[in-house]
This record gives sequence, structure tokens and C-alpha cells, in this order.
Amino acid sequence: MSAVHAAHRFAAFRHVGYRRYFFSRLLAYFAVQIMSVAVGWQIYDLTRDPFSLGLIGLFQFLPSLVLILVTGSVADRYNRRAIMGICMLVSTLCGAALLLLTVTGLFSPWPVYAILVVFGIERAFLGPASQSLAPNLVPAEDLPNAIAWNSTSWQTAMIVGPVAGGLLYGFGPTVPYAVSLGFFAAGALMVFAVPKPARRSPPSAANWQTITAGFRYIKAEKIVLGAISLDLFAVLLGGAVALMPVFARDVLTLGPWGLGLLRAAPGVGAVGMAVWLAAHPIRNRAGLYMFVGVALFGLATVVFGLSATPWISIAALVVMGASDMISVYVREILITLWTPDELRGRVNAVNMVFVGASNELGEFRAGMMASGFGTVFAVVFGGAGTLLVSLLWALGFPQLRRIDTLDVPEAQRRG
Repeated sequence: MSAVHAAHRFAAFRHVGYRRYFFSRLLAYFAVQIMSVAVGWQIYDLTRDPFSLGLIGLFQFLPSLVLILVTGSVADRYNRRAIMGICMLVSTLCGAALLLLTVTGLFSPWPVYAILVVFGIERAFLGPASQSLAPNLVPAEDLPNAIAWNSTSWQTAMIVGPVAGGLLYGFGPTVPYAVSLGFFAAGALMVFAVPKPARRSPPSAANWQTITAGFRYIKAEKIVLGAISLDLFAVLLGGAVALMPVFARDVLTLGPWGLGLLRAAPGVGAVGMAVWLAAHPIRNRAGLYMFVGVALFGLATVVFGLSATPWISIAALVVMGASDMISVYVREILITLWTPDELRGRVNAVNMVFVGASNELGEFRAGMMASGFGTVFAVVFGGAGTLLVSLLWALGFPQLRRIDTLDVPEAQRRG
């Protein structure tokens, strides 16, 4: 690899603010994954009911939906770095509460669900602020590289975090909660060490028009609307993460370590794809690549649902992660570059609700359907639905399908 090529691959890391921001998010992502494995395993051990796993996602998603008009406006009006740090401190307290319930033997579904609601409120404010802060830390020409590395940090945690969570759980249920608590605290400290970004233009007065400006922008900008809604419906149908404990215990007969491998497998594919995209960004036919990625995600989901062989299941999950990363990469660059900075918080709040719906609400859909029709049916049905959504959106949003380059200059020329 030439020095010039290596410098291009790590362009965003030339900026000290971005470096601290990146590693703070990486620690927080690790903490979330470790904690998620522990909570899912404990809840399913107590209830043996897939529906209870679906509730885990539902209670984390609802705050984002209820607070959608507040969180984005807050991110656009106030210090995004401070909001991010405060939210991570709240995550630390949630981790401490889960640890306390486990140590005292009081761990049971409904107290845990209450803590997850608080965690969901924190995430509702964290998402728009965190997503909107990145463009304030790097120049425009380094932003696509920063977005690729942001996705890599999440997916790296998706690989190592679940495996670490499963291994740590083997030493006792208190261990993963203690580790995640420490990671959240360290991430919060690192956020507050990020240099203060350049002052943004003063926000408009808070009123109904300014609060709902994000919705109006998305409605008017068909490219952004198509990209966000495609992710919503595709992953809402295709998501199978909530049912991983069922597959690990009952379908593939694996233990906690196997659950960690299953949870990590999508991240393996996603990180590989993200690293590739960081060095080889999509230059042409970006919209087409996005739709192909969603279709492959649906197909791999069907294969995973039908498989009773561990290595086939893991391979399908790797493909799911790689194909999903293509869609995520294109979508995040489009949303970030095509949205004015003064609207990014509000647009990202809407986007985070859509992402939350496609993940947490998708987990609820999967758990509810698995409870009524069986785990395998729930996953296969969702994968087939994702394939259909990819086709319908390709026909319904021709502007998105025809998107060619993701270069910054073109987005800027659009004004």
C-alpha cells in the first residue's frame, strides 16, 4: 500500500477531535453489545419466551418515537458534544442499575424493561447529536471517509462485543455489566475531551415550524426520503437479531459462546466491507449498489432462517452484514451531505427513529411472529419481505436508483 493510499484511507483521523469522537463511540458500542448479550440471555433464561426478547427492542425504541420532535431540535440548538457526553453518563448509570439488580438477585423482566426505557431515552438524544457532530469535526472532503469509519466502529463492536459478552457471561452475569459500565464511563470522559467545534450559526427560534422542519425537508427531498424509508421497511422485515438466543439454544444447539458468534457474524462481513469502502469509496452507480445490497440482505436472511447447520448460518450472517453495510454507507453519506448543517439534528432524529424502527421495532415484530408462528417462519418471512421491499422501492424511487456519484462536490453544487 502506498503512503498516499494509506493517508487517504485514514484521512478523517488527521483531526484530533474526530479521533477522540471515534474512540468514544467505539467504547460505547462495545458496551452496548456486551450488555445486550447479557440482557438477552438472562431474560430468555428466565422466561423461555421469544416474545420477551421482542419487548427488549420495543422498550428501547418507543422513547425515540415519542421524543422525535424534541431530540433533533435539541441537537440543532445546543452543544452536540455536551449532549453526547451527558447521554453516555446516563448509559453508565443504566449499566450500574443492571449490575445492581444482578448482584442483589432482583433481576427480573419488568425492572429490566424499565431500565431499558431510560436507556432508550438516552439513545433518543444521543443519536441525533452524535450523528450531527461528526460533520463539525472534519472538513467536507474527509466526511465520506469519516462516515465509513463510523460504520466500522459500530461493526467492529458487533464482531468483538457479542463474543466478549458471551465469554464474560461465562464468568458470571455480573461481569459483562461491570465491563460495559466501565466502557460507558470511559467513553463519556473521551467525549468531553473532544475540542469544541467551530461555532455554528445561531438557531432559529423554537416554534412548530422549526421543530417540524426536519420532516418537511425529508418529505421534499425524495432522495433522502427514499433512502431512509428503504432502510426502515427492509430491516423491519429482515431483522433477526432478537431471535439469536432462540437459534443459539434451540435451533443450532449452541451455548452462550455460540450466541456470541452468531451476534458477531454480521459484524465480520460489515467490517470487511466498511474497511474496503474506506479505501475504495463508491464512485459510480451508488443507488444501484444500495438496492443490490438490500436485496442480498433479504436473500441471506432467508438462508439463515432455513439453515440448521451452524457454519451455513454463520456464513449467511456474514453476507447479511456485508450487504447491509453497502446500504448503510450509501444512505448515511446521502443524508449527511444532502442535509444543511442547521437541519442535521432534526433530520437525523427522524432518521434515528427509522433506524430504531428497523432494528428495535423489527425485533419486536420478529419476536411476536416467532411466538405465534415459529422462529424459522418469522425469519424466512422477513427475508422474503425485504426482497420485495427492495424491488418496490427501486420502482417507486427512480431518483434514488439513478444516483451515480457520492462525491462531495456534487452534493455541494446542489446547494
